[in-house]
Amino acid sequence: MADEDFDDSDLPDPSLRNIIDQKSLQWVFVGGKGGVGKTTTSCALGVQLAKSRDKVLLVSTDPAHNLSDAFSQKIGRDPTPIQGFTNLHAMEIDANDDMEKLQQQMEHATASDDDDSNGGISALMAELTSSIPGIDEAMSFSELMKQVQSLDYDIVVFDTAPTGHTLRLLSFPTIMEKALGKVMELKDKFGGILGQAASMFGGNGAQMQDMLTGKLEETRAIINKVNDAFQDPDTTTFVCVCIPEFLSIYETERLVQELSKFGIDSHNIVVNQVLFPEKDAEEMGEWLKENNDKLPKEAQDICGKMMARK
Repeated sequence: MADEDFDDSDLPDPSLRNIIDQKSLQWVFVGGKGGVGKTTTSCALGVQLAKSRDKVLLVSTDPAHNLSDAFSQKIGRDPTPIQGFTNLHAMEIDANDDMEKLQQQMEHATASDDDDSNGGISALMAELTSSIPGIDEAMSFSELMKQVQSLDYDIVVFDTAPTGHTLRLLSFPTIMEKALGKVMELKDKFGGILGQAASMFGGNGAQMQDMLTGKLEETRAIINKVNDAFQDPDTTTFVCVCIPEFLSIYETERLVQELSKFGIDSHNIVVNQVLFPEKDAEEMGEWLKENNDKLPKEAQDICGKMMARK
């Protein structure tokens, strides 16, 4: 079909302006296959949102964090101010670190004078994480959401891990139900044995189990509350990112279907690496003539190399 015969009048606006304009949004998730530009999209969204919102937070839940590289500054577990902005912060979380902190809290709460008093806790935590895959991420996510909600940001943008990890995030309520069931099963069947074993190591078995059960109950309540908010299209949306290749498009289709099953809004798809060589080169050349002197030297070099390839 010739270009002049193609009617694009009914196509949606090719931008994420709808996210910027929707003032009721509190949570924006950016996800997709690895290497398609999720972090770039997240950072661009965060920067644009910072122009119209009072407080914006970018959160990386990907184990291979890239926010520090994107902003050329060190970003840690706590909200870090982004240079050049007064209302944009970012943080990178690690599920393993959160589980270690939780274990240390439990060890401190149930510790005795015996140096081996933490053996029972370590064994119980190891049993839990090995029996229920994803429980460490679920508890980490719960801690993150508690922290984020207490910081009172207007909107939070999540730079998520590749699709498989993201879909597991959506299954956290189910994971927490399994975790509580597992703990109660251990408590009912082996409560006496665990208590005796913990006492041999100097710990309090009943206190240990009660504390873990309480922590899981708290985590479940937080995740269920957050899950309800995530299913409200007025407060939450999911931006799918892909590139124009079969596997990426196929995985994006699967992601949209899964999001639909969980009742999560996903009406934006970003397609990166779409090139129109002749049109882009012509427009780029005209823009560069007008703006070249205003660009930093690094940008001038990059643009010069791009134009040299046309």
